[in-house]
Amino acid sequence: MKTILIIAVAVLTVGSALALHVTKAQQSGTKRTDLQRHDLSAPGREVIQVRVDFDPGYVAPMHTHPGEEIIYVIEGTLEYEIGGKKSTVNAGEVLFVPAGTPHAATNVGSGNGAELATYVVEKGKPLVTMIK
Repeated sequence: MKTILIIAVAVLTVGSALALHVTKAQQSGTKRTDLQRHDLSAPGREVIQVRVDFDPGYVAPMHTHPGEEIIYVIEGTLEYEIGGKKSTVNAGEVLFVPAGTPHAATNVGSGNGAELATYVVEKGKPLVTMIK
């Protein structure tokens, strides 16, 4: 009986690990690289810069930030939906997302898409809030 219990626990452990691996694989498609974070001279504000890479076809779901986002597209072609309006932005172009505005991004190109995201946000608040 004890052997069966040990085997059952081992099977559940391995199954859980595999399920976690599959879940992580399904969430792939984007990579965020934190570049810098600094307090600003404006009280309670900070600036954060992040490089975000998008695999072809990847959709970053609708979300908001507690401050402004300034985007420079480094490579590829990205489509943004900001406050219900869609725009296509190519490498070398810029985009502005007002504070608290719901937005999403999709890599509509055939290769890697990448942006330099600069956030000017309220310090201490979550950087990203997902929209359900």
